[in-house]
Amino acid sequence: MKRYVLIVAGGKGLRMGGDLPKQFIPVAGKPVLMHTLDVFYQWDASATILLALPEGDQPYWKMVCKELNCVVPHLIVDGGETRFQSVRNGLQQVSGQGLIAVHDGVRPFVAPQVIDACFAEAGRYKAVIPVIPVTESLRESDGEGSRRVRRDHYVIVQTPQVFHTEILKKAYKQPYTADFTDDASVVEASGVTIRTVTGNRENIKITHPFDLLVADAFLSNRT
Repeated sequence: MKRYVLIVAGGKGLRMGGDLPKQFIPVAGKPVLMHTLDVFYQWDASATILLALPEGDQPYWKMVCKELNCVVPHLIVDGGETRFQSVRNGLQQVSGQGLIAVHDGVRPFVAPQVIDACFAEAGRYKAVIPVIPVTESLRESDGEGSRRVRRDHYVIVQTPQVFHTEILKKAYKQPYTADFTDDASVVEASGVTIRTVTGNRENIKITHPFDLLVADAFLSNRT
């Protein structure tokens, strides 16, 4: 079954406090986004990799790829104003039946074993996401007070989220709503049950300056 990987990289990096979009911030000598592409290329060099980037960021990315000799083959598609639009644009480049993973461009530390598990389960159950347990206490706030909730009833969602291509395409024909926070929420709204596999704790989404410190430390320990 054909494998696709759609990497979504439309962040503007506002929470990083700088002008450079977070996916382009260098870690260990190359942009975060390039580390992410490397992970999937090393996992399966035959997979078709699609990269959704804002049109205005594409010349910079191509320049960086040339300077750093990026050897990962990938097709660039125009990112949209929202993640929903970016994924919808990427799906236009997907033909035929297969499995497609949608992954955040700023999650460069997903384990190959997790990718394997997501694709294997998606082959059987059509819609799969990686999750990790909540380890901290949780409370629900209503604006006037708060109450304890059971953390064993909740999990933290990661990517890649993997689906049969026809299921994801059908789901993205729905009108956009603010409830669509990830691909699983879009697919679930179309009536499909979402299965889960265990993710890896290192698979953080690099969003804040502290996350860069974690990323640097993680890469240093791997060398």
